[in-house]
Amino acid sequence: MKIFTKGQIGEADRYTMKNEPIASIDLMERASEAIAGWIAENVDKRIPLLFAVGKGNNGGDGLAAARILRQRGFNCSVYMAYGKNSLSEECRLNLERLPSGIPFADSLSGIDGGTIIVDALLGTGVSGNAREPVSKIIAQINSLNNRVIAIDLPSGMNTEPCSRDETESRQIIMADITLALEFPKLAMMLPDTGEFAGTVITLPIGLSKQYLEQTESPCYYIDKALIDRLWIKRLKFGHKNTYGHALLICGSKNMTGAAMLATGAALRSGCGLVSVHIPYSERVALQSSFPQAILSPDKSGVFSEMPADIAKYSSIGTGCGLGTHPDTVKVFETLLKSASVPMVIDADALNMLAMNRNLLKYIPENSVLTPHPGELKRLVGEWESEEVKNRRLMELSSGTKSVVVLKGAHTAVYLPDGRVYFNSTGNAGMAKGGCGDVLTGLITGLLARGYNSFEASVMGVYFHGLAGDAAREKYGEESMNSRDVLECIKIEN
Repeated sequence: MKIFTKGQIGEADRYTMKNEPIASIDLMERASEAIAGWIAENVDKRIPLLFAVGKGNNGGDGLAAARILRQRGFNCSVYMAYGKNSLSEECRLNLERLPSGIPFADSLSGIDGGTIIVDALLGTGVSGNAREPVSKIIAQINSLNNRVIAIDLPSGMNTEPCSRDETESRQIIMADITLALEFPKLAMMLPDTGEFAGTVITLPIGLSKQYLEQTESPCYYIDKALIDRLWIKRLKFGHKNTYGHALLICGSKNMTGAAMLATGAALRSGCGLVSVHIPYSERVALQSSFPQAILSPDKSGVFSEMPADIAKYSSIGTGCGLGTHPDTVKVFETLLKSASVPMVIDADALNMLAMNRNLLKYIPENSVLTPHPGELKRLVGEWESEEVKNRRLMELSSGTKSVVVLKGAHTAVYLPDGRVYFNSTGNAGMAKGGCGDVLTGLITGLLARGYNSFEASVMGVYFHGLAGDAAREKYGEESMNSRDVLECIKIEN
């Protein structure tokens, strides 16, 4: 799924209206049906809904959704930010279409804490800071403890990212859920602004498929449709050697946990064989937990010697729990120069690259680097804006001719050709030690399985996030941990 700019979003609406053809008010009705449908399926009818409505088409969406939900038996009320004479044509028409039984609130003061506020104040057509009276209403809503559902994007948010200083000076609705129409907006994917969007739900509203397919964009959203297109079917008469041999070089004395998490994930990836190069002293813990993994012992307590016959492996993953001992730094350089297959480079392997940037030129092409923000800063330096961070990520990807996976909410997959794919799965409960090790093992296994570095990265982050969502359902967002994520990995189409 492509992510479009503000200008392209407006053009998609116009193209759809012209070529379907469909009137603007009818396209709004289609969007409102999708909004109301999601709310009807996910919100209890006993919970009151208060629609905070602006003067433009976003407000028209809110009014139409309130009408539809009222007809379905929901307790809906409306708070208008502007008088009738200030409304756009479509917004005013939907105000007139409201059934007489819907009450209008005079203010937000005294609103019941159990009421869900539906934010329909500002849409994608607005740029710059919110002005009165909307800025005051946004501040009021953010001061309340009520749950908030934003229509299309939280009011006050730009579709594209802006500087951190500009973001901090803005009044933006802090939503719990954002119902993004047709596709998410880029600002929702990034940490400076994405926090305001809460959980992003994408609702198709029937915009022109022809326009969406023919219009170029460097930014994409990883969804099930993309995963289905990348899927490699398992052969009935395949055998273990058909599906590749992954090598993990992970762990050090008293730091076996990371290696075990990566190993378990690689074994869930669908690849045929998994070998683990680990200090001999740590072998019992690994083999008792994962007897199906093949042991490649290192005589030292750290990574100090190359595994035998490295050419036989289909992919190599390294860095988890490895440490940065001088012996490890030395043999890591040998590994980079010797490897002829894609590598997944994480954790301490990234730190060794940051310590000696000259090693970057030895990374095998089509490898995968998986930094979290702290590791990325050590690699490329601090950044003062999302624009600078994005540029440095692209330079790292193109310079190493490798995929860079920036871990976090909506984990971003950067490709050497400039494309960026944002993940749609996962949750805040995954911000715990070990989850990155699970991802490293999973991507390494998928590379061995036969996926290229782009495919393995996209599928890895998607199924890793799905496993995190399953772990949240089972244990809760606070209580879940990385072992739970590992045990919930389920790769299927």
